[in-house]
Amino acid sequence: MIYVKTTALIALCCAATLAATLAITPARAQDGPQPKLQTTALTAGMHVIQAELALTPTQQMVGMMHRRTMGANEGMLFVYDQPHRLCFWMRNTLLPLTIAFIADDGRIVNTADMKPLDESSHCAGEPVRFALEMNQGWFIKRGLKPGTRLRGAPFKG
Repeated sequence: MIYVKTTALIALCCAATLAATLAITPARAQDGPQPKLQTTALTAGMHVIQAELALTPTQQMVGMMHRRTMGANEGMLFVYDQPHRLCFWMRNTLLPLTIAFIADDGRIVNTADMKPLDESSHCAGEPVRFALEMNQGWFIKRGLKPGTRLRGAPFKG
């Protein structure tokens, strides 16, 4: 009987130690890129974009962090349930990107160039549900600016 009580006491102490350790250990930061996400095709005039969909809070938080390459017509579309005045930064993001903040109907509200590893905020000019990150200069090289409409399944109209 002493053996059973001692074993139970040791197990209880180990569980308490583990719980205390987890409580004081900070959450581990993302240290590598997330796997490629589900994609959808978007169009901007004659240009086709293969956009990865960042749908969950975790996917949105990690975004393009730690990625070293992105295809010429690839991007990441951040999709939110409700319009917000979205702001993005480039923590742990190695690629120079341009972000387009997009209204529900696919209209580009505004764009911003973002420098790698820069923690400055880049914000939407009005509440939006979508933000599309592309290689820096992608929009301007194609003559796409605020007011241009993107088409695709996520957008209304």
